[in-house]
Amino acid sequence: MKNIFKILICIIGFSQVSFSQQYANDKFPDGSEITNWFKDYAKIQLNDLGKKYTITDFGVVKDSTKIQTIAIQKVIDKAAANEGGVVVIPKGVFLSGALFFKPKTSLYIAEGGVLKGSDNIADFPLMPSRMEGQNLDYFPALVNAYGVDYFSISGKGTINGNGKKYWEAFWERRKENPKCTNLEVSRPRLVFVWNSNNVQLQDVKLINSGFWTNHFYKCNNVKLIDLYIYSPHIDVKAPSTDAIDIDICTNFLVKGCYMSVNDDAIALKGGKGPYADQDNNNGPNTNIIIEDCVFGFCHSALTNGSESIHNKNVIMRNCKIDGASRLLWLKMRPDTPQRYEYIRVEDIKGEVKTGLAVFAWKQFFDLKGRPDVPLSYGDHITLKNIALKCETFYGVEKDPNVRLSNFTFENLKIESVKTNIDKTLINAVIFKNVYVNKQLVE
Repeated sequence: MKNIFKILICIIGFSQVSFSQQYANDKFPDGSEITNWFKDYAKIQLNDLGKKYTITDFGVVKDSTKIQTIAIQKVIDKAAANEGGVVVIPKGVFLSGALFFKPKTSLYIAEGGVLKGSDNIADFPLMPSRMEGQNLDYFPALVNAYGVDYFSISGKGTINGNGKKYWEAFWERRKENPKCTNLEVSRPRLVFVWNSNNVQLQDVKLINSGFWTNHFYKCNNVKLIDLYIYSPHIDVKAPSTDAIDIDICTNFLVKGCYMSVNDDAIALKGGKGPYADQDNNNGPNTNIIIEDCVFGFCHSALTNGSESIHNKNVIMRNCKIDGASRLLWLKMRPDTPQRYEYIRVEDIKGEVKTGLAVFAWKQFFDLKGRPDVPLSYGDHITLKNIALKCETFYGVEKDPNVRLSNFTFENLKIESVKTNIDKTLINAVIFKNVYVNKQLVE
């Protein structure tokens, strides 16, 4: 099956030259320039990362059954103390709890190398963190970078969250209490990057996370290139293993990645609650481009929310969707003021259950005594050059607390079981060359 995934990624890759030319003079949806930074896909080279610190040269042993958090952390600390360098995971399986990278350090995982997470939450000590739109003490990830500019993860190896024990504990708790929250069962993420700029992840496999797979909070200039991100959705399902959570970031590129997880693939976060827009810990995501990606099973390929207050200038293009529940999802929390604007999804092919989903997201919402429901907005949303098979294309619900305006649907060929399209739900909506089951939408 992995070979199929590689073939799909190659197919997308072969079309990159023509699509790059097509988008050469493109702009963000609000008309602002897309800088050349987004057009630089250069890979980081191992020899450019400074002195190499191969962990087995510094006391870490090749023993896949032994937790070696302390020994691996000592290698990271040694590199940081000696003016920086790259920590190398060689061929073999190395078991660890939470690791913390320091300024001027980076991570390289050689082909055949596996950094595997401990399945004992005690190896992930509580500390200040960020989860589900709130700042709180929580368990760190397996790989953490707090304030590490130019941090990178590269190589052909694997970071394996070893999440099955955490997933089983979550589903047991759900049996006891079907309304239990995600935070009731202690689970670590795979990668967490906080307040870091000029970050790049490339080529590695990121699998079986206990919780969210990649989480970036208050970061600028982040590139994720040619990643393979996976967690299972059959047998023991991996709950809330979002592939990529973008949480108050500016300039973010996701390119050539494969994503199949048991939750949202790419989720734009930023805060939640009735006064979330007044909290300095919260904020917007701006200038996000997702291109040349393949999406396997996921709850949604691109999701706004469910803890988000403002997303602007978001482009998703030239992607294949194979098994997502939704293509574009605007999660509207009744307890949070949200503005999702200038979003363009284009040049998409594949199969989903729902094409566009816009409805109230009421799981775990809490107005906290606020007497009115804050208004939310979706504005300047474009779906263009799309061929989809789906159960429902237009999954838009009437909500008195949501204002939708300036939606454009252009050059769409849709096969859909449900065909109803209520144009009155959106103010200033345009349908141009849109066919549903070969019938032109007038």
